[in-house]
Amino acid sequence: MRAPTRTREPVSECRLSRRVQFYETDAAGIVHFSWYFRYMEEAEHALWRAAGLSVMEPESDIGWPRVAASFEYHRALRFEEEFEVRLQVAAIGQKTLRFACVLTRDGVRIATGALTVACVRHRPGEPMKGIPIPPEIAGRFQVAPAADADA
Repeated sequence: MRAPTRTREPVSECRLSRRVQFYETDAAGIVHFSWYFRYMEEAEHALWRAAGLSVMEPESDIGWPRVAASFEYHRALRFEEEFEVRLQVAAIGQKTLRFACVLTRDGVRIATGALTVACVRHRPGEPMKGIPIPPEIAGRFQVAPAADADA
């Protein structure tokens, strides 16, 4: 798997190369739909690492629950096929980050997806509460120029 290196410059995109594993397939021999969400989340975590951050910083009371996730499937992926997961920052809101995801095999679009995460504060004994994204986090990301056109 290929992942971007850490940088101090804001990041807008992550690309991961993967190979379909047998346990990711269903009885028909194709990747089960639920795995696409895992691929997208794997790319999201790689994007955070490339920005010099973690989606779950130790000792932090800030969290990033998923508030929306979707996929449209265009073609099947099968065991042993190699593919690429491309995740782009599509929007940075006051309290949310939205990502656009495209899976391709040999340049052919397999699936397109979207993920929205909210910035929340979670403290023991208190309900989660949406908060503005701290500037030191928001400043590590930038909207990809072609995010909306590709997803």
